[in-house]
Amino acid sequence: MGIAPERIYVDKRSGATADRPGLSAALAYAREGDVIVVHTLDRLGRTVRDTLNLIQDLAEHGVGVRNLADPIQVDSTNPNDPMAQLAVVLLALFGQMERTYTLERAAHARAVAAAEGRRIGRPSVVDADKLACAAHLREAGHTMAEIVAKTGITRTTLYRHLPPRPAEAVTATPVTAAEAQRESVD
Repeated sequence: MGIAPERIYVDKRSGATADRPGLSAALAYAREGDVIVVHTLDRLGRTVRDTLNLIQDLAEHGVGVRNLADPIQVDSTNPNDPMAQLAVVLLALFGQMERTYTLERAAHARAVAAAEGRRIGRPSVVDADKLACAAHLREAGHTMAEIVAKTGITRTTLYRHLPPRPAEAVTATPVTAAEAQRESVD
């Protein structure tokens, strides 16, 4: 029998987001007697409450839920089974805890990287031709604001990729205190 390919719904997004088109489509299609099969139970909801509410709503409409990869197998086709309810609560709680700890670790890693002066985030992709144009403009004496306007490259990226201008030599002749006094009187 199997599952028809058009009835396999996949989300590429994180379970942490509420907007998941695959899950929404599966829920819209589900009919009494159907069973929604998920890789892990935490794919159904962002929190324990979300997951429990969704499973309860599905059960009220005669739709079951089964998971494939969790250490505890859940079969919610019998919503009154206390062991199944316990398994759902535990798995949903573990999923929520894992998500919370992952966010905390990521925030800590970003803070450490920022404190060490390391760049955070995805590296920018700089077009070599635009960068060459920016270097030419810089050598011609244009300001960074002008270069940003002409190339579309961000100021930060320009400072990271372009060499700094050499320091300009001071050409003024030193003035003695007596000469400065004489000039101020005149």
